[in-house]
Amino acid sequence: MITLFSLLPFAAWIYLIALRGRFWRSGPSLELKIPASDPRITVVVPARDEAQTIRQCLASLLSQDYPGELSIILVDDNSSDGTADIAASLGGTDRLIVLRGAPLQAGWSGKLWAVHQGLVHEKARAADYVLLTDADIVHAPGHIAALAAKAEADRLDLVSEMVRLNCATGAERALIPAFVYFFQMLYPFAWVADPEIHIAGAAGGTMLVRRIALDRVDGVARIRHQLIDDCALAKEIKSTGGRIWLGHADRTVSLRVYTGWRDVWDMIARTAYVQLHYSLLLLLGCLTAMSVIFCAPPALAIFAHELPRALGLLAWALMALSFQPTLLRYNRSPLWGFALPAISLFYLGATLASAVLHYTGRGGGWKNRVYPQVPAA
Repeated sequence: MITLFSLLPFAAWIYLIALRGRFWRSGPSLELKIPASDPRITVVVPARDEAQTIRQCLASLLSQDYPGELSIILVDDNSSDGTADIAASLGGTDRLIVLRGAPLQAGWSGKLWAVHQGLVHEKARAADYVLLTDADIVHAPGHIAALAAKAEADRLDLVSEMVRLNCATGAERALIPAFVYFFQMLYPFAWVADPEIHIAGAAGGTMLVRRIALDRVDGVARIRHQLIDDCALAKEIKSTGGRIWLGHADRTVSLRVYTGWRDVWDMIARTAYVQLHYSLLLLLGCLTAMSVIFCAPPALAIFAHELPRALGLLAWALMALSFQPTLLRYNRSPLWGFALPAISLFYLGATLASAVLHYTGRGGGWKNRVYPQVPAA
């Protein structure tokens, strides 16, 4: 019996490495290119209580080396820390528009309500592309030009990048590379770009969207309640025949700091059960699959004998091997690959916590708001 069971994680890792869209690769990445034409681009930055990062974010956008028409709209989502005032202090250029957001409307998440207000501005309506980005992202000088060049060259409706996340504190060094790795496993970048595969994903830190594609899906109105808004928008665009691309950013970074394990835990618990469509059945399936794939191999390697032990060791080695490109991207020791089972237990715990928060009416909390959680259609 144990021999048959030991085949499961080994077979799972053979499948994952060989057949799941090469999710383990640390790529692709954009080349720094200038677009053949100069499409009009409007950047929409939703911000709520981002005083610590908004100056650096906007300064990086204002200093973009982009030859075409570029406008930046900062939508302040009722901040209480002076975010809008800091943004306004960077004025003196017609590139930057600061909007004081209207009170949150029922049925909307705060971020998407802010994004919506930016999208209906005349500058965003007249743009060829809209760049949706977060208020804690710093963009390399040629970043917007590279995004536009990719979109124009490949006729893409959405170009998105997983920006480089902060990985300096102890909690970040232990847990953030795994976050990126698990994201790639859920949304293999090669499958996201394949129009024949239904999987659609994006990373909210950088989303360059063709304006006509936004109009085709009614902007963000259809996904107004979604908490995983980036992937929800990608799904809408791909479902209407839009072509999308997802990759890694090499020089564009997030400034958000997770000082301790609890910060990372809360980040996962906020939306993990949303990812499972608020389904107890899917939660059970996730817990079972993660246990078999990540926890069983070291258990077999340590406690089993003969063939089951060998299969457990092989599965554990394959797991560690698949983690290496992500570890290399974040300059972490290769030995962290063998810690992936322990790290996965942390993520499993946060996923369970996400379900508990949902059923106790505290799910989806962010920036002093708790949103009614509605399963995706």
